Amino acid sequence: QVQLAESGGGLVQAGGSLRLSCVASDRTFRLYAMGWFRQAPGKQRELVAAITSGGSTNYADSVKGRFTISRDNAKNAVYLQMNSLKPEDTAVYYCAASKGLGVTVGEYDHWGQGTQVTVSS
Repeated sequence: QVQLAESGGGLVQAGGSLRLSCVASDRTFRLYAMGWFRQAPGKQRELVAAITSGGSTNYADSVKGRFTISRDNAKNAVYLQMNSLKPEDTAVYYCAASKGLGVTVGEYDHWGQGTQVTVSS
């Protein structure tokens, strides 16, 4: 069972930056696609960014050019660098792991507890 632990959330002003981190317990971390999701109150959970085991990335249109996902297999970690933050980025952000390509929410089998990101205007 893969355990995921997120950190790095917090309160930031619009235009600011945050870096989220997620550390996995599984030594086969490098074989997983990893994704960052977010869920705002009253809204569905959405895929923000994903990175395959091979390092290919994809992003939601709403964050392209502002967010960057990366991974460090030596540290069993995946990161989400968030720049030019907007109030609409406010949500709980979740890290998740998939043994597939990680394109859809349904492919993700393991989830972290989430970390709150709040962007003030």
